[in-house]
Amino acid sequence: MGIEGPFWRAIAVYRLASLAYAIVLLIRNDGYAHPVTSWTIVGVMALWTAVSAFAYPAENLRRAPLLGLDVLTAAGCLLASPYAQGDLRGAEGVMPVPATWVAGPVLAWAVYGARRLGALGAAVVSAADLWVRARTPDAPLLLNGVVLLFLAGVVVGHVARLAKQAERRMQRAVEMEAAQRERDRLARGIHDSVLQVLALVQRRGGELGGEAAELGRLAGEQEAALRELISARPAPSGSSDLRTLLLRYGSARVTVSTPATPMVLPTRYATEVAAAVGAALDNVRAHCGDDCRAWVLAEPGEDGAILVSVRDEGPGIADGRLAQAAAEGRFGVSESIVGRIGELGGTVEIFSDADGTEIELLVPRPAGSRAAKGASQGAEGSG
Repeated sequence: MGIEGPFWRAIAVYRLASLAYAIVLLIRNDGYAHPVTSWTIVGVMALWTAVSAFAYPAENLRRAPLLGLDVLTAAGCLLASPYAQGDLRGAEGVMPVPATWVAGPVLAWAVYGARRLGALGAAVVSAADLWVRARTPDAPLLLNGVVLLFLAGVVVGHVARLAKQAERRMQRAVEMEAAQRERDRLARGIHDSVLQVLALVQRRGGELGGEAAELGRLAGEQEAALRELISARPAPSGSSDLRTLLLRYGSARVTVSTPATPMVLPTRYATEVAAAVGAALDNVRAHCGDDCRAWVLAEPGEDGAILVSVRDEGPGIADGRLAQAAAEGRFGVSESIVGRIGELGGTVEIFSDADGTEIELLVPRPAGSRAAKGASQGAEGSG
């Protein structure tokens, strides 16, 4: 039942107290003009108070039929009041038989469906109340009860919605904490077994040389990737830590450097930036060979922007080569890199000479994004 539990218990107590108040009024007025009708109405109120107290906390019963019966019962008791009070209705200080009990359904609707449903419940009960008052001779048409019902429905609905949101955030935080504890536990086990074996294979492969050296290199790459995987922290829902995506490219020949603080972006942004970096590294392997070293550097830029550079020690890009590739239908740079970053509103700059090539990707902060605010805060923290 979660955070709603206290709300349903409070409404049950309110109904019970309102029922007691209605009984006191009934006794003080000697059962009104028609005691049998009056006590019948109170009996219906008492029965529904008991039913609602057990039904609302049960999630499988808390559905539209229960909500509908709740407000219809309140409206019915309210509409039956004139027949019980007879000539006493409209007299100064005389309230309808249900008195304040009719606010119970409004509160229940508000807790179940927040402000809008609370206001709708208030409208239904208020319509019944105004109908009774309009048919009461010489009685002033007062709107105090209507106003109070709407205030109760809207305010309680708003508070209930905030409480549910807080519960969801807390649940998310608990899940993330539990996931991180499990990740830490697995990391300890992996560190004591798998990582040590991979490190041993890398070291022994380098010592033996030949095919064993290639096996050692692969083991070293997998060790680095596994270390980054088990050390990555989960990002908020709907967003991703760009560092986690970039660190997967790290290997014996690719060095990835990122800030200590998270670089949180909306998942689409983070995925596209990482894909552009992957395309740049693919170009390095394709045109510079598997032995060419490369460096990936990610850092926060101005106004929350993200700056990522990919540098290699290859022979550089010949003048006109990129234009020629695009003319020949090869769009590795123009589409996979420039096109991706351009769709995010960013820019790409390419610097190349005989000592190597550097590609700079500048991605602006997504406007109005909570994830972008996290990235901006991370940038300030790293400065």
